[in-house]
Amino acid sequence: MPKTAASTDSLHGFEPYKETKGEEYMNEKQQEHFRNLLLAWKAELMAEVDRTVSHMKDEAANFPDPADRASQEEEFSLELRTRDRERKLIKKIDATLELIDQDDYGFCEACGVDIGIRRLEARPTATLCVDCKTLAEIKERQISG
Repeated sequence: MPKTAASTDSLHGFEPYKETKGEEYMNEKQQEHFRNLLLAWKAELMAEVDRTVSHMKDEAANFPDPADRASQEEEFSLELRTRDRERKLIKKIDATLELIDQDDYGFCEACGVDIGIRRLEARPTATLCVDCKTLAEIKERQISG
């Protein structure tokens, strides 16, 4: 259920899902919880995009001093890089919402086991269980040195 954003253990204004004993994994209630969490996260990211566009329009100036102009360009460059990462995250959120719609959310893409509610609370877009993610990271380190 939505709560205040000031809550220390909430993610995007949502309290972590509390499972009940004997509850079926990824039932409708859990799917709805994660759908709402993902939609709230996406809305926050989209609001950031709007703020960035407004900020860049408002702050854009043609400074006569090259150092001032360079500082502004660097600031804008950092903001645009951040927005690009967020754009990729929005795509990942959309893909995750699609998994929920297909009833495939919460299961590891590699081995098919439950990813787990706690892991999904920490990383709602996770597609691998902890074991498969750990193996993938070890392989990546071995390849890239």
